[in-house]
Amino acid sequence: MKIKKLSKKEFPKSLLEIPQPPEDLWIIGELPKDENLIFLSIVGSRKFTSYGKESCEKIIAGLQGYPIVIVSGFAIGIDTISHKKAMQVGLKTIVFPGSGLGDEAIYPKTNVRLMREVVESGGCLISEFEPNFKATQWSFPMRNRLMAGISKAVLIIEAEERSGTLITARLATEYNRDVLAIPGSIFSSSSNGTNRLIRQGATPITCADDVLEALGFERKNDKEKQKSLFLDLSPEEKKVIELLREPIPRDDLIRAMKIPIPNANAILSIMEIKEIIKEEMGEIKLYLN
Repeated sequence: MKIKKLSKKEFPKSLLEIPQPPEDLWIIGELPKDENLIFLSIVGSRKFTSYGKESCEKIIAGLQGYPIVIVSGFAIGIDTISHKKAMQVGLKTIVFPGSGLGDEAIYPKTNVRLMREVVESGGCLISEFEPNFKATQWSFPMRNRLMAGISKAVLIIEAEERSGTLITARLATEYNRDVLAIPGSIFSSSSNGTNRLIRQGATPITCADDVLEALGFERKNDKEKQKSLFLDLSPEEKKVIELLREPIPRDDLIRAMKIPIPNANAILSIMEIKEIIKEEMGEIKLYLN
């Protein structure tokens, strides 16, 4: 994939305003041009929990239809989940790896396919490092400042007490960006960092609407929100909608779907996370019915 070096006038303006602006920037793909777009960095643990994954996916799904660009790193974990979910719901996404963008340098190698998907979906990868520069321990904190700098807010999904993720939160505070954090269980070490951020003044986030409010959007009413979600249904999800003309017990619905039970449960779980359906009193129904 073609690597291009940006001229200074092509740099995102927000990156020229931080205390240590980048000297050089290389890019694969195209920077989103719309000036009305708002950039949201999402960072979290590589050792994510199922709670962290579901929280991340549910919140990004709820941002569908808004002029938001999801910014993250390229690590296995919450970063990768963020990029994939953003593309799935039609949001552009920007990747800041901790390495150069050359084929031999890009890290981790397992995300090369994801890199192509990001570019094909209209997003891009950006790095201040020479294309052949390989990631080091100090290069990740350096790229974190670019993620914080380009964004209006940083959302922390999960972080342990001593986590590199918290570096991005600290930088966001220094750059006068909003810090958002998802609260977690007091029994989970993966939430120690986010819970501490909330105690220190970060905005607690429990749903997509909280994020939209923090970013300054007027929230859509529930009917508009669900209508936008219905525009991006998979064939299997559309079949579920057709079957739910009235509430149906889960077992009956799974039988009617006529696909393997594990697949059916996975589809229903995703639809619940996206707030298209919900389960009440042992029956599944459309979220607004």
